[in-house]
Amino acid sequence: MKSEPNRNYSELTEFILLGFRTSPEVQVLLFFLFLLIYLVILLGNISLLIVIKIDYRLHTPMYFFLRNLSYLDLCYSTVIAPKTLATFLSKEKKISYNGCATQFFFFALFVGTEGFLLAVMAYDRFSAICSPFLYTTRMSRQSCVHLVLGSYICGGINSMIQTGFTFSLHFCQENRLDHFFCDVPALIKISCSETFVNEVVLFILSAFIIVTTTTVILVSYAYILSTVLKIPSTGGRRKTFSTCTSHITVVSLFYGTVFFMYAQPGAIASPEKSKVIAVFYTLIIPMLNPLIYSLRNREVKNALKKIFLRKIH
Repeated sequence: MKSEPNRNYSELTEFILLGFRTSPEVQVLLFFLFLLIYLVILLGNISLLIVIKIDYRLHTPMYFFLRNLSYLDLCYSTVIAPKTLATFLSKEKKISYNGCATQFFFFALFVGTEGFLLAVMAYDRFSAICSPFLYTTRMSRQSCVHLVLGSYICGGINSMIQTGFTFSLHFCQENRLDHFFCDVPALIKISCSETFVNEVVLFILSAFIIVTTTTVILVSYAYILSTVLKIPSTGGRRKTFSTCTSHITVVSLFYGTVFFMYAQPGAIASPEKSKVIAVFYTLIIPMLNPLIYSLRNREVKNALKKIFLRKIH
């Protein structure tokens, strides 16, 4: 806990993003590496959005949610990547106070929304496998839209609370942010205010989101597993469960990194570990998601082949 003696608080107008503390030569190499990753994110997610849009066979609830997942991956990686790329080649590495608050708000919005959307996608698989005769009723177009909107509302509430608490802190004269973007642990670390409440709020919000969404996911897959095991043929079990493998992989990657980043009190005290984990969930996961759904999903692969063959002919 920080002591808060009488201070002459001065309003900061900007932060300095220290990012990765390496030599200029390594900074250039990191620039090209991050640029390549970001281009793959754009190509993969935009391609998936286009494929789902133009192939009528993919106009189902499962792919409606997948399209929204790709959109969220595009959004939150774009909130981070362009500014990070600019700081690699800049000597000043500055971001305005308002720019920092805006970046954090939208990042928290999109990441929080993705967490809730992954839970919705698990419920969709539960409905399709465990209650196939009620599936079209449960997952009507209106229901799907409401579930996505609900995910955005929950993500927005999380973002507003975290942004409000974080940027109500005082930052005195210290404006060097030991991170490559504006994130809560790094901002808390340089604040000269009492941060105990903020750390507790961060932990409670993260734990609440992780516990509620993973509960929905685990319960959904418990019912799915029970239903799949009742299928007599091995081929039938494999075919039924194959529609879930991509989602399970994405969930494991996303929640594993979020847990290590935000749901552990000690994470705030380890900026270098935080940077590595942050790279994983801000850039690597958005890059991997479309690849996972493309390579492990037969319907998406067939749609891609159909579009490719159509362009050749």
